[in-house]
Amino acid sequence: MFELRLLVPEDRVEAVSDALEALAALSVSVEDADARTPAEQALFGEPGMPPPKEGWQRSLVFALFPREDMARAAATLLEPQDFFAGCKLLGVTPVPDQDWVRLTQSQFEPVRITPSFWIVPTWHEPPAAAREVIRLDPGLAFGTGTHPTTRMCLRWIAQHPPQGQRVLDYGCGSGILAIGAARFGAATVDAVDIDQAAVRATEDNARANGVQLHAGLPDQASGQYQTVLANILATSLKVLAPLLCGHVAPGGALVLAGILSRQADELKAAYAPYCRLQVSDEEDGWILMTARA
Repeated sequence: MFELRLLVPEDRVEAVSDALEALAALSVSVEDADARTPAEQALFGEPGMPPPKEGWQRSLVFALFPREDMARAAATLLEPQDFFAGCKLLGVTPVPDQDWVRLTQSQFEPVRITPSFWIVPTWHEPPAAAREVIRLDPGLAFGTGTHPTTRMCLRWIAQHPPQGQRVLDYGCGSGILAIGAARFGAATVDAVDIDQAAVRATEDNARANGVQLHAGLPDQASGQYQTVLANILATSLKVLAPLLCGHVAPGGALVLAGILSRQADELKAAYAPYCRLQVSDEEDGWILMTARA
């Protein structure tokens, strides 16, 4: 395991922590960067009173990743983001071995998408109310259903079943959205990612769930689709605007996630030449944006 260490100002901690979770960090923890120094700040208020501040002036943020390349890739993706301004990368270091399987399993429970649609790790029994289940364990690619962006995308799929459609999952990660689209009736699903490990994870997860899809690198995406899904960070979504919109068939749906609430206007402006984006869902400071071609 490898730990990515960051120095983060008070007003950036929440955004950075959320982004690290979106980048498949196994855990994210925050400490006072000035602990055990004269600048240390206590955040405990009087009994029955709120704390004097929500966070420390400077925080150390630690994110745990299963591999060194994943930690360094997360750092590379974070640095150009606008919410990373004022933050500092302190390094990536190995951490001692532990029983990470047991530790990880203890942190992942079945995830409710809708009352009847659940994401369930293989070591759990599906809830009694589950009528549609995706079996997915934490792995080397983003997308286990625990992050708000993934849940919102899956909820949209459940509410707008792509019955008989051709669907594209761009930036597929674990393949969870592609699998969800297949489960809800898509006729053909293409799942693409720049990371070959994500392509392998998608293929493995599709087999484990008994669905058919085509996984590969981005150049595999071809032609137009009735539904195009992309759950990646906002900076990448802005750059990809003409490409993603070019893949949406007339009357088709574009579904974008990985966007913080305050980034809505930026995305609307980036996509304005091609379509009219609107906020369709919101959860924990993240939004789902959609458009019709």
